[in-house]
Amino acid sequence: MDTRTHERYVARAMWSIGRGDAKFWISVVVLSALVAAGFYAYIYQVQRGLWVTGLNQKVSWGFYIINCVFFIGISYGGAMTSAILRLTNAKWRAPLTRIAEATAVAALLVGAIYPIIDLGRPDRFLYTIQYAQVGSPIIWDLVAISTYMMASLVFLYLPLIPDLATTRDTMRPGLLRRIYGILALGWRGAVGQERSLQRGIAVMAVLIIPLAISVHSVLAWLFAVTARGGWHSTIFAPLFVLAAMLSGVAAVIIVVAVFRKVYGLQEFITAKHFRYLSYLLIALGMGYLYFMVSEYLTEGYLLDAATTPVLEAIFVGTYAPAFWGFTFLGLIFPLLLAAVPGRWAIGRVCAASGLVIAGMWLKRFLIVVPGMAEPVMPWDWGRYAPTWVEVTITIGTAAAIPLILILFFRFFPVMSVHEMEEVEGASEPRAAALVPSFASGGDE
Repeated sequence: MDTRTHERYVARAMWSIGRGDAKFWISVVVLSALVAAGFYAYIYQVQRGLWVTGLNQKVSWGFYIINCVFFIGISYGGAMTSAILRLTNAKWRAPLTRIAEATAVAALLVGAIYPIIDLGRPDRFLYTIQYAQVGSPIIWDLVAISTYMMASLVFLYLPLIPDLATTRDTMRPGLLRRIYGILALGWRGAVGQERSLQRGIAVMAVLIIPLAISVHSVLAWLFAVTARGGWHSTIFAPLFVLAAMLSGVAAVIIVVAVFRKVYGLQEFITAKHFRYLSYLLIALGMGYLYFMVSEYLTEGYLLDAATTPVLEAIFVGTYAPAFWGFTFLGLIFPLLLAAVPGRWAIGRVCAASGLVIAGMWLKRFLIVVPGMAEPVMPWDWGRYAPTWVEVTITIGTAAAIPLILILFFRFFPVMSVHEMEEVEGASEPRAAALVPSFASGGDE
């Protein structure tokens, strides 16, 4: 990378810091309004109880558990994408890793609050700690998610340190400079600091993978150790992990495409990046398809008394439109769309990723609801239809992810400058190109 290209890279990476144009504020206002609507719906639920939702005695898990599994899965894909690119030393990773890591943290923050929402009253969350049972998957969910949360924050923060120092050094004396200085931990780019940083990032890249696998495996075991039709499966843990990686990579593709367009990063995030990410999407999708066929083939061949009604409901009954819609429109067609060579490669990969994300949410619905609705006693099947409360909370929390990302990248570089210099060996940028707009007193 030549000096001019490097300067343009630094300028685009820092472009969003301190800026607040009309599009930014419109986005913040709209997303904040959706988040506020979701918060209002949650307060409404807390005041009146879970009867305002579609949950009932027969189907006590619905949108909230589906969203918990879904959003934590999105987080897993973001962390895994960054970790794999770092461990394989992919030189094209520099413009992508920061967005993938920030997406992982934002999605995890959203997914982690759903178990509390599902409890109905937030004070009941303390009971899971006060009366914790070692044999309960719920307490291990709590341990796994909180550990993964801390690891994800560290994994996001470590590569940020040199960029925080760069921002600090180009700012005028003041409160913001002191804050960036504190966050930069005295980084001066010394050889010892560089060695320690690279060692720390490498350790976290290795640790984040088993941590993420443990989180989704524990979530899967929450279902698999329950004696319900369609849940009691030994393949659930790897199936959940693959589903998380698939939906997470699809989400990273969508987020990267949006920031590329809005922040003008087309010169540095090119069709090549989307092509490489599409290879990952296709490989994970093929793996998930294989695991899904394996699961249904073995269960369908055995057809025990508990599983048969669930499989009938999914394949030819009430949930058949959702299942076949997921299979063809949310899995097979997107993989073909991403795999076919030709024009509009970025658009096709983004469309495929959007279909995969919608399909994987639907698949979580097909795991949770039919398994709960099947009667374990000689009763009728349970019924579940979400109310406006659950729908509003879902929309509000989904809007919180782009809101968190927009606000995060208003204070931190959207692409890693230090990592690009590391992989490309670029020269140090000129200080003038790094000065954030708020450092010079303007809010452009």
